[in-house]
Amino acid sequence: MSTKIRRIVAGVSGLAATSFLAGCAKDAPQDTWQPKGTNAKIIDDLQQPVFAIAGVIGVIVTCVVVYCIIKFRDRGQAMPEQTHGKPALEIGMTILPALILAGVGVFTFRTVFDLSKTSDTQMVVNVTGQQWWWEYDYPAQPEMGITAPIITSGQMIIPVGTKVLLRETSRDVIHSYWIPALNGKRDAVPGRVHTLRLDADKPGIYAGQCTEFCGLSHANMRMETVALSKEDFAAWVANQLADAKSPAEKTLAKEGEGVFLNQCVRCHQVNGLKKADGTPAIAAPDENVWSGAAPNLTHLMSRNTFGGASWDLLNKKCRADVWGASSETVGKKYLAGVSEECLNQTDLRRWLRNAPAMKPMYADPAKLTSTNGKYRGMPNLGLTEDDIDKLVAYLSTLK
Repeated sequence: MSTKIRRIVAGVSGLAATSFLAGCAKDAPQDTWQPKGTNAKIIDDLQQPVFAIAGVIGVIVTCVVVYCIIKFRDRGQAMPEQTHGKPALEIGMTILPALILAGVGVFTFRTVFDLSKTSDTQMVVNVTGQQWWWEYDYPAQPEMGITAPIITSGQMIIPVGTKVLLRETSRDVIHSYWIPALNGKRDAVPGRVHTLRLDADKPGIYAGQCTEFCGLSHANMRMETVALSKEDFAAWVANQLADAKSPAEKTLAKEGEGVFLNQCVRCHQVNGLKKADGTPAIAAPDENVWSGAAPNLTHLMSRNTFGGASWDLLNKKCRADVWGASSETVGKKYLAGVSEECLNQTDLRRWLRNAPAMKPMYADPAKLTSTNGKYRGMPNLGLTEDDIDKLVAYLSTLK
């Protein structure tokens, strides 16, 4: 075998080995081969045989190609006899792939119809995408214990064993919602509402990613679904329905509340927050943000992430403890929220110091002509280190 042929064979073998090993990660957060919900299992039931069929065909084709390369390589021999037209072979090469595709197509169509079913859902969550984060709006649903609307972001909380209807849309450009362990992708399109059924068969935290390129920080538009037992979900709902409590007077957190009122309430709502005159502080993101919305921070420390679920509020040790928890204990650990000892102050302070430096956003005041002066993302607020100390102290109380 010539050196050239050896290199070709080695290259093909290396590529095949690399492709195989790339799918061998264990417990990867976005592993599509470990379904944990009804729709994800329906998808898995289709993709497993399709990949198997494609793999067998791929191996056969690769072997034939390699054989032909070696067998019929140029050795200086005379030109072989040329033939034109092999009806039986050509008909067979046409019919066999057609039959394979038809068989796969039948099962694919059945799967598509199964995935589109939403008549058996028991709870509704409105999911809205905007550059570059997801908002979750839970309408009042007394049968689920939700007696008033709940609005949160970053992490969607659902009860285990409950089929949830997601009603997806977008406030700016097209996004796509995907939690691999729980369901397939569904686009969130401005002016439209697309539905998706989602459920989890056991408690846990399931990671996802926006899968439609949506601008500068598309890679930083992540999401997580937290599945809790029905008891833990009820506790979460009760906490979310409560207003935030004002910090005690003459504390650093109380001073931070003042910083928040001066700097942050222009965009971010905290339910129960009041101005100095006692009137409710109402955020006006529609006046400052291109999408017309900003994350509701009422219970910021009850969730584990910030910045569009791109950064953890928990430090590495505490995050590993929550994410590595068993299905029996993950609910209790998640509901504990972010304590002072577990708070990832490093990233939170960096964010408050200069958010656009961490997550590229259209937030340069000199470049807002196309958005009529409105930001697409959190700008650099020019906070002093003293302001940041106070603000971190206040945000830590929002549990």
